[in-house]
Amino acid sequence: MTAAHTAMPSKDRARTPWRADLLAALLATLAAFMVNASAGFPQLANPAGDNDSLLQLVEVRDLLAGQGWFDLHQYRMGLEGGFVMHWSRLLDAPLALGIRALSALMGNTVLAEQVVQVVWPALQFWLAAFFIIRAARAFAGEQAVLPAIVVGGAALFYIGIFSPGALDHHNIQLMLTLASLALLLEAPARRPAAFIAGICATLSLAIGMESAPYAGTLGAVVALLFIGKGDGDRLIARDFGLGVAGVSALVFVVTVPASAWGQAQCDTFSIVQFAVAALAGAGLAVIASWKAANATRAHRLTSLGLLALALAAVLVVLSPQCLAAPYASLDPRLKQMWLGHIEEAQSIFRLVFDNPAMVVARFATPLVAIVLMALRFSHGGWRRQDSLVAALLVVAFLVSAWEVRGSTFSIAFAVIPFSAWIAKWRQRAETNPSRGSMFRMATAWLISVNAVWSGAAEAASSAFETNAAAKDASADAACHGKASFAALGRMPATTVLAISNLGSPILAFTGHRVFAGPYHRNVAGNLLVFDALLGSASDAKVVVDNHHVGLVALCRGNPESRLFASTAPDGFLAGLMRGSVPDWLEPVAETRGAPLELYRVRPTD
Repeated sequence: MTAAHTAMPSKDRARTPWRADLLAALLATLAAFMVNASAGFPQLANPAGDNDSLLQLVEVRDLLAGQGWFDLHQYRMGLEGGFVMHWSRLLDAPLALGIRALSALMGNTVLAEQVVQVVWPALQFWLAAFFIIRAARAFAGEQAVLPAIVVGGAALFYIGIFSPGALDHHNIQLMLTLASLALLLEAPARRPAAFIAGICATLSLAIGMESAPYAGTLGAVVALLFIGKGDGDRLIARDFGLGVAGVSALVFVVTVPASAWGQAQCDTFSIVQFAVAALAGAGLAVIASWKAANATRAHRLTSLGLLALALAAVLVVLSPQCLAAPYASLDPRLKQMWLGHIEEAQSIFRLVFDNPAMVVARFATPLVAIVLMALRFSHGGWRRQDSLVAALLVVAFLVSAWEVRGSTFSIAFAVIPFSAWIAKWRQRAETNPSRGSMFRMATAWLISVNAVWSGAAEAASSAFETNAAAKDASADAACHGKASFAALGRMPATTVLAISNLGSPILAFTGHRVFAGPYHRNVAGNLLVFDALLGSASDAKVVVDNHHVGLVALCRGNPESRLFASTAPDGFLAGLMRGSVPDWLEPVAETRGAPLELYRVRPTD
């Protein structure tokens, strides 16, 4: 298996009308849209535990209601006064503008929100599909376009981050990373492409630190290609560096208040990220422009080596704490009871034992794509395009091996070598339509579609599933449905004591506030809920009295509820699940037997 490419020169590939690729991407987007529309956009009524998208909507609502641009507090979550979120206003801005404009046109804010919840992910799908097609065309020529449309569209649909209601940052980060890759693949033939690629990579980083490995990889490959090829990649390195340096300065000024310019943060764009990006981008641009620094390969290697040492020094001086693992300083109880049970944060080594079907579904196609690239390398003829695609794919696979959430990127990147592979067998089947060539072509198509691996893995594991497990999963899904929060939404605003998985839905569907939410900065609020739910009923009563709790919410089917009950079988939550209601609580009659049960705190005399 090799990832072949056509002999079409890169300039000829670049001249291919981009409008045709936009139209092809639109067709793939409409196909995915129709699938969701035929089901009635179920994700809008039941977000199925997509806490980040719900809280993103809450954040946008707060901005529209007058909360300051630089004020990232989530006042309705955590202890009194809330806590500061680590998300960027760069995503809030287009969502808020869309809702404001549609509200003015429709005269209905609720409807405007629903339209944005459908249109925004579809727009990201369209752009991501477009850049996959452009990348495949630049990588392997015209014959790779059809496979990129089919396999790419199926991959983007499968990973789920483009579903209606998906407002969190992952879809736009993937889209921007694909844009940066596609533009760098086209850069030799298009002068502004590398500059725009630098902008896209930096914007993805500024929106969320999850994309730092990918932005860093693209920058590193650009620098290494410049070292190896000199004048051939000098302008690309210069323009990419200028794009990175320029937009990092703009983002820093626009999103970080002047009062926080000196504060280093590891989980969001701050002085340290700005300093590293600006120094890396400007340094690369200067070295690529200064003849004395790039005259020979040795000069380029020395200059860029000194730049790398300077970047390392900046990191050590400004934020040595950021060199540790992202959750190294997290409270041990949160690691044990929260982080250790977030499925998307698990490593491949744990999933092999806990959920082997997910391992196949999430890692099979990226691994096969890496094998294709390795075979390509072994057969010679390695190109700059191969370096960009292979480096990004390998890094994304390593990230996903550490945390499975990275597979949303690796699955998408794998489409490019798959498109080239399918294109090779399509050409052979056309020129030599034998039974063997047709079989190999069909096999290439099947292996390349991620849903095929996922379906096979699910079918293989279904024999081990029990009816009880299916029932629990159904109960968990019902807990997150918007309708389950209707009774809670009609009650006067108060503070609700609930598990962290219910935090974002309560904020999005009601006017209440909560303590817990699945966010690493909300340490105090989450620990307080541990004290209340894992402790005795008396311990819970102390929390209720001290923090003016008015309601307790219970979702029996949620895995977090079951985890708490099994961890502390004599605790308050476990007792509530057994039907042991303390005398200071009274069940809310209309929620008896409902997926979301409510208990009202009795007023004290």
